[in-house]
Amino acid sequence: QVQLVESGGGLVQAGGSLRLSCATPGRTFSSYTMAWFRQAPGKEREFVAAIRWSRVLTYYADSVKGRFTISRDNAKNTVYLQMNSLNPEDTAKYYCAAGINGGVEHRQYDYWGQGTQVTVSS
Repeated sequence: QVQLVESGGGLVQAGGSLRLSCATPGRTFSSYTMAWFRQAPGKEREFVAAIRWSRVLTYYADSVKGRFTISRDNAKNTVYLQMNSLNPEDTAKYYCAAGINGGVEHRQYDYWGQGTQVTVSS
């Protein structure tokens, strides 16, 4: 059974930081594109950031560019999302995803975690 396990969410004040982690126990995704998406109540799931297997290419949504950083450690089968300068608009459930040809569309990803909640208070 393929698992993506997110952690690191929580409640933080505006301007604060959080670091999300996505572990993939039991399976290596070293050749996959890994990504983070988020979904706020009543809204569609939206792309946040992605990183190619090579770790050279990264992609970010305009809304998080300059504030969030995606990284991966293939040896540890873990992907990270460092989130700085958080604001209330970042409040959402954050999902980790893996896809061979992943891009900015959620349908391009084959594997998903259960999500971790991030709440930013004003």
